[in-house]
Amino acid sequence: MVQQYTKQLIHDAFIKMLNERPLKKITVKDLALACDINRNAFYYYYSDIYELLSEIFQTELERVIEEYNDTLSWEESFIHAARFAIDNKTAIYHVYDSMQQEELIDYIYKVSGSVMQRYVDKAAEDEAMNTLESDRSLIASFYQCALTAMVIRWIETGMKEEPEEIVDRIGYLFDGNIQNSLKRSEASL
Repeated sequence: MVQQYTKQLIHDAFIKMLNERPLKKITVKDLALACDINRNAFYYYYSDIYELLSEIFQTELERVIEEYNDTLSWEESFIHAARFAIDNKTAIYHVYDSMQQEELIDYIYKVSGSVMQRYVDKAAEDEAMNTLESDRSLIASFYQCALTAMVIRWIETGMKEEPEEIVDRIGYLFDGNIQNSLKRSEASL
């Protein structure tokens, strides 16, 4: 119990600092002071700041997977999944602008993939479509790559637009394309 409390304390302090300053300006010493723990306590859980960052992204990904709601549209699911990034725009920018950029891109890619694969599978199931699993994966992968690229572009351009508006507009413009793709897969059997 104490371990979970200490780890959560470190996570929260790190995210707060990351919203205030670039990743390269956060030290273990700073984190230990903010958490009122000694540096050895930090090193008991993590070998360095980058391992902590990786764990935070992994924890957020697991939360997304656990909280996914089959009744949501892919747009709502993606926004729900991206809530951590939306709530911590500055922290995300600081990670993107650091040497840990790949960690962030991998997180975005996995979130997009999880949301899209579940949505495509659910759409096929709801319509009782007999489709190839490989086709469903291909459809989900296409949208995964598109969403990942759009989020990266959003970060690169300063995160000025509200992501909800962009995702809603994409959903409106492409409405029905996933279902049409699934129908084509079914027809090809």
